[in-house]
Amino acid sequence: MNRMLKKGFVIGLALTISIGLISCNTGKSKETLSSNGKIKVEYWYGLGGKLGKNMDNIINDFNNSQDKYEVKGISQEDYDATFKNLQAAIAAKKTPALVVLEPDKGAILNNKGALADIGNYTAEDSNFNSDNYIKSFFESCKKDNKLYAFPMFGTTQVLYYNKKEFENAGISKDSLNTWSKIAEASKKVIKKDGDETKFYGWEPMWGADNLIDASLSNGGSILSEDGSNVLINSPEWIEVWENFRMWIHDDKIMKINSSGQGWEYWYSTIDDVMQDRAGGYTGSSGDQGDLDFEKLGAIEQPAFKEGKEAKPIAEARLLVIPKLANEEAKKGAYEFIKYFTSPEVNAKWSIASGYIPVNKAACNTDAFKEYVEKNPQALVPITQALHASKSFIDPTNGKIYDALKVAADKVELENVSAKEALDEAEKIAQSELDKTLKK
Repeated sequence: MNRMLKKGFVIGLALTISIGLISCNTGKSKETLSSNGKIKVEYWYGLGGKLGKNMDNIINDFNNSQDKYEVKGISQEDYDATFKNLQAAIAAKKTPALVVLEPDKGAILNNKGALADIGNYTAEDSNFNSDNYIKSFFESCKKDNKLYAFPMFGTTQVLYYNKKEFENAGISKDSLNTWSKIAEASKKVIKKDGDETKFYGWEPMWGADNLIDASLSNGGSILSEDGSNVLINSPEWIEVWENFRMWIHDDKIMKINSSGQGWEYWYSTIDDVMQDRAGGYTGSSGDQGDLDFEKLGAIEQPAFKEGKEAKPIAEARLLVIPKLANEEAKKGAYEFIKYFTSPEVNAKWSIASGYIPVNKAACNTDAFKEYVEKNPQALVPITQALHASKSFIDPTNGKIYDALKVAADKVELENVSAKEALDEAEKIAQSELDKTLKK
């Protein structure tokens, strides 16, 4: 699911200890063979629902396409669980050969020296050409001339709405061009039974991500240009967060689903819209495989208000190869990376999921062109990505984002004022940034 999606407090002392153990022991995960004699490549990914099933299909296709490697996919609860479990695997010196991570988590592990340089494998691949991949996604995988990750697919959060409900209320999709207008539309489509709301106008996705997107689309920034000051309690941020607090708690035209394990809150939000309990929601481009577009429409995230530019984040999900993995398994991991990011397979994944292909040639395949002609909603995330903000790589190894996540819970769930929540988050985040810059 999208970019900077749900995070947890999983980055602290345990990570430092786990990675530190690497330098004390040079042992590596042993090569193992599958029952059919192929080299086993253990692969972890935190994808659920149809996404997990689609990944299983691609793994099976890869395994059947060649005789040397057998990829064994192991599904994790979500991205946070994947990262946490990988830390434990690094500490135990028994890692998988391939893992899907969010950009900030990949950067953290690279900074700790835990990831292999995929450039060692591309250098020996005569068919490799970095120009084949969307530049912003590919460049996000590099640091100090090291290719520590490889872009797998792109994601950004877009808007999905019930076409009939909005049409019946006299609301056109073109009018939903600011968050202020979405709030006005939400007031028109809500349905109540006495004081109880039976049908909400809109459901933002739980967590900081939607609020961050809207803040960036109100002219806000996370850090100052020189990277020395945290700006998350500026007027641009407070205005956005306070309005969402008001829409959720005071006006009760919006709702947040926050319960359950793993991705349960996400699918509960989708269910509310699909089962006529809400007019629309903010979700991932990767939700499209679960949605009925006879019922729903898809549009880009808007600016927060008139005079501002829409700048939601678009980012890649990354494939990384842990340094401790066996060398032969690493080679197999790279072969799977090549397979997954080939034009045909990347197009197949995008068609099935709604995610943005990272291989530019994927959009030119016959299958993708035919699909888009019949399903124009597939282009919405791609066109949004063209003017989106880049992924924020937290220089504090996640402490700034953790502070924002706590603030989001206070605003979305506890009805704390945006100024109070963001002022507290800024103090914590600035303190952590100061510590980082003094190192």
